[in-house]
Amino acid sequence: MSNALAIAAVTAVLKDLLDSGLIDHAVTDTLGAGVKVSALAPDAVSLDNQEDPQLNLFLHQVSPNAAWRNAALPSRDPAGERIANPPLALDLHYLLTAYGRAELQAEVLLGYALQLLHESPVLPREAVRRALDPDVVDGAILPTVYQSLRGADLASQVELLKITPSALGAEEMSRLWSALHAHYRPTAAFQVSVVLIESRRPARGALPVLTRGERLPGSPRDRGVQVFPSLTPPLPTLLSVQPAGRQPVAVAGGTVTLLGHHLDGLARLVLLRHSTLQTERLVPVDAGTDTWLRLTMPADLPVGVYRIHATVQAADTGLRRDSNQLALVLAPEPVLPPASATRNGSAVRIELAVAPPLQAGQSASLLLGDHDLPAEPYTAPASQLAFVWRDAPPAGTQFLARLRVEGIDSPLVDREAVPVRYLNRQIELP
Repeated sequence: MSNALAIAAVTAVLKDLLDSGLIDHAVTDTLGAGVKVSALAPDAVSLDNQEDPQLNLFLHQVSPNAAWRNAALPSRDPAGERIANPPLALDLHYLLTAYGRAELQAEVLLGYALQLLHESPVLPREAVRRALDPDVVDGAILPTVYQSLRGADLASQVELLKITPSALGAEEMSRLWSALHAHYRPTAAFQVSVVLIESRRPARGALPVLTRGERLPGSPRDRGVQVFPSLTPPLPTLLSVQPAGRQPVAVAGGTVTLLGHHLDGLARLVLLRHSTLQTERLVPVDAGTDTWLRLTMPADLPVGVYRIHATVQAADTGLRRDSNQLALVLAPEPVLPPASATRNGSAVRIELAVAPPLQAGQSASLLLGDHDLPAEPYTAPASQLAFVWRDAPPAGTQFLARLRVEGIDSPLVDREAVPVRYLNRQIELP
């Protein structure tokens, strides 16, 4: 990569390109006068008593290069230590202006200069080295700044320098020259990209590769590189969760089938982690193959939404693998029948058992038809709940009952029956 002297080095290389090209084309003979090539601001070019034609290079703008802008990022790790030196990638925008005292001198100069740039769209590394460190000139006689440009390392950067013509409209050119407070002369614009400036600050490099893949248990050998000619990742993966009875939710004591791939192995377990409560449980697998696992939901897990994932031990390597996570909803179930219901005037008190027991802070309600009856205060864990219906309908009225805990309703429909029918969830008011 180049260093901070790269911008000045590019200007010096372009100046040398134009100077050498004008000599090779014998422009001095064409104009009948010597030609000077400079790299000054236009307002610094003297127009008084100017006898010799002159070409002037002016760097009027520097912009970031979009292609290299995000290279080697991030440059620091979470601890703030430097792990990389991202390059500063720049595009340089130049104005090439021709000055002449006699007629057509400026036009001739500009024509030759544009031809030279057109014939050199890419600057070779050797040309850059030769321009910054000429062999035929004693370095001691060069100006101090040119002596310093030898250390710019411009020829060592990974990208070659490319010269591209630019188009500046009349209005933009007029504003530019007005800002320069200089008299306009025939001018062409072009761009040089890309200049890569890299810091020399020390950075912490990545550790060397010691193993290819995981190390085999009980062996100094590593697993090596494995190739799988398939779009399916060779890792335990869950694709769907299917509670028993084609229900959208699981119930305590019910079975759940996990569908996926690469689920075969030893010591297969399923981890259930409650999304809000600090509850998790490892459940052994009842049965399974490479594409499915079946487990029974524990009876004491609280109602709620669970994150579920499987862990399997590979039979060939003994390494454990965790699958991705999916969501599983565990719903409550009212133990019906029986239910205890007593009437006191127009109020009916209903008591019923629930599974699984409710934990502290969980809200519950009993839905009878379109009536929502909140549960009376209870002591956790609660396997028995009470509900009071004030202004209840007359005795003998029957309702289908749903138990709702934390917004999760108990199953009400037998989805495997043909035709579909309601489950036995009826409560008759006394």
